Parts: sequence; C-alpha cells; structure tokens
Amino acid sequence: MNKILLIIQREYITRVRKKSFIIMTLLVPALFAAMFAIIAYVANDKDQTIHIVNVIDMSGNFKNRFTDQKFIKYNYLTQSLAAAKADLKNDDDLILNIPANPKDTAVLYAKKKTTLSLADNIQGQMNDIATGVSLVNAGIDTASLHKIKSNIIIKSNEITDAGEKSTNMAATYTLCFAGAVLIYMSLFIYGAQVMRGVIEEKTSRIVEVIVSSVRPFQLMMGKIIGVGLVGLTQFILWIALSAAITYFVGNKVTSIHSPVYTFVHSLGANAAYELCCFLFYWISGFLFYSALFAAVGSAVDSETETQQFMFPITLPLLFTYILSVSYLFMIPDSNLAFWLSIIPFTAPVAMMVRVPFGVPGWQMAISMSLMIVGFIFTTYIASRIYRVGILMYGKKASYKELAKWFFYKE
Repeated sequence: MNKILLIIQREYITRVRKKSFIIMTLLVPALFAAMFAIIAYVANDKDQTIHIVNVIDMSGNFKNRFTDQKFIKYNYLTQSLAAAKADLKNDDDLILNIPANPKDTAVLYAKKKTTLSLADNIQGQMNDIATGVSLVNAGIDTASLHKIKSNIIIKSNEITDAGEKSTNMAATYTLCFAGAVLIYMSLFIYGAQVMRGVIEEKTSRIVEVIVSSVRPFQLMMGKIIGVGLVGLTQFILWIALSAAITYFVGNKVTSIHSPVYTFVHSLGANAAYELCCFLFYWISGFLFYSALFAAVGSAVDSETETQQFMFPITLPLLFTYILSVSYLFMIPDSNLAFWLSIIPFTAPVAMMVRVPFGVPGWQMAISMSLMIVGFIFTTYIASRIYRVGILMYGKKASYKELAKWFFYKE
C-alpha cells in the first residue's frame, strides 16, 4: 500500500507542477469569461447594421403596416421596381417587391446575400399582415380577436414527499447536457493521459527499473489514481474559478447576470445530490476506463498503434453520448435509458442524463454497484495484460496476443 501511495504522490506532484497543467487550469475559466463577455458585447452592440427595407406594394395591402424594429426600418416607395434597383446604393438596404396577386411570390432584392433571420423576420410580418387583411375581408373584427387571444404560460411543479416544489426545465436540460458532455470529455482526456504515461515509461525503459521495486499492478493502480486526482483537482479549480468569474462578470454585465443567477438558484436542494452523483460517476467511470487505457498503453510502443484497441473501448461511450444529446433526454425513463444507465461501459454518461429527472433508488443502487464491480473486474483484466505488456518491445500486439498475456502464469 505504501508503494502505491508513493506512486500516486509522484504522478500527482509531477503533473500538477507542469506548465501545461497550470496554463490549462487558468486558461479554461478565462476562455469561459471571454465567451460570456463576447456574448454580452454582441447582445449590446450599438453599432449593429440597420437595414432599410424599401417596400414596393403593388397589392396595396401592406403599405404602412410593417412595424419598425431595432435594426430593421421600413420605407415605402411609389416608383417602379427598375427605378428602385437603380437607386439602391447602400449594400445593407433591401427592396421588397410585393406583387398585386397574393398567389404570386414576393421577392426580396439586395446587393449581397440576405441573412436568414432578416428574411424570416420580414416574412413573419407579411404573414401576420396578410392574415389580418383576410380576417377583415371575411368580416371578422380583428380588434376583438386580439382582445380575446389567450397567452397561456405553463409553470412546472414537482410533487415530492416534502410537498410541491417549482422546477426549472431549462436548468434540468442544461444539467443533462452539461453532465453528459463533462463526463464524456474528461474520460477521454484523463484516460488518454494514463495511456500516454504508460507508453512513455515503456518506451524510455524507465519501467524496467520501476518494476524491480514494485509489482506491475501497484504501478498501474498508482498511475490511474494519481492521474485521476490530477483531473479532479483541475475540475474543482475550473468550477471554482468559473463560478467566481461568472459572478464577477454577471455583476458587471447585467445582460448575462439574469440567466446565470436563475440557473444557479434553480438547482435548489437537488444541487448537492446531483453533484455527488456527478462525482461518483466521474470517478468510477474514470477508474473503469483508465484501467483499459492502461492496458492499451502497455500493449503498444507508440500512440499511432493504439487505434485498433481504442475504437472498441470508446465505441460504447461515443454511442451513449450521441444518444444522450439527441434522444435519451427526451425519454429518460425508457427501457433503453435504464439499461444504458446500468451497464458500466455506458452508465457514466447515460446516468448523468437521467439524474436531473429523478432516478429510483433501486436503479441507482444497482448502477453504482455494477460500476464498482465493473471497475474491479476491468482492473483485474487490465493488470493481467499490463504485467506482460509493459516489458514487451518491438512486437505488435493483437487481440490474440493479449489473450495469451492474460493467461500467462506469474
């Protein structure tokens, strides 16, 4: 045990002292702050281009009925389309030609390509105006119709044993995506660090000296846990720094304070539970996959040779991630979501999608138990391959060769 602790200490201290670790730890929150600052700047941009839409209304139904907006102004022309085209000087101005026959298509002219949002805005106003004209022609009082038009807003409440509580669906969906993305990315990033560490020690022959003092299993466990602690440290620092920066920027820029403030406070009492679930699946998923990454690293002599082994390992994770952001969040209680959150290969990502919606206790217990059992099992398999692979040089390993290594006697 003391030897494993020494290896953990060496891996941890060596990596957290690297310039790359310090730079990335500070850079990610800085980029996070820059992203919010850019969003705020763009949202409050006073110099955004104002488009003048010159309307030629041959039908007579749209004149003086368009509503000016922040960056779109309407001007009504009486001249011909040809004359209007000749007079169009500004590249940001447009000509909207509305034909006399409502069945004919209106055309928007400009000296450069029109953005989709601008065209949609004009089209939406035209549809509203045309609908109003049709209602008047049908003898329907549009003023009365607008008065009786409903504007229903649905508020979501969750019934719990402690009573009713308000739920924020936007925050719930954000948690789904954030949890799945963070787990998916971190397993690849830090698992790959374990693999690269094994390859470096193997190719530099340092491992030959190390294994004379410690058992291969101890070396593998120390490396996995050490890199895992590095990743956990970086995550905690990212969260702390990002929260501080968000709070500071949010107080300075009112346009982004409200959504950040609302999101944080919408988590409520479930925040601690969801954070604990995230930490468990992050740690257990990292240990589970890192053992396999370590086995891959011990079986090859360079990163270019890892592809044949990496794809089968990472395919379940990739498959679950794609399903999570496209399908599982819509039906978190389906049979597919249940089984994906139970199987250790897919549970770290799938369960993070389900947790914000509430997972029955017995399902959570089964999933967590299988994650622990899965880690122990994969560690055993990986250690059997690792003990032989770290001392093998110059020979390309195959799946058949890995099976032989597993059954070698010590």
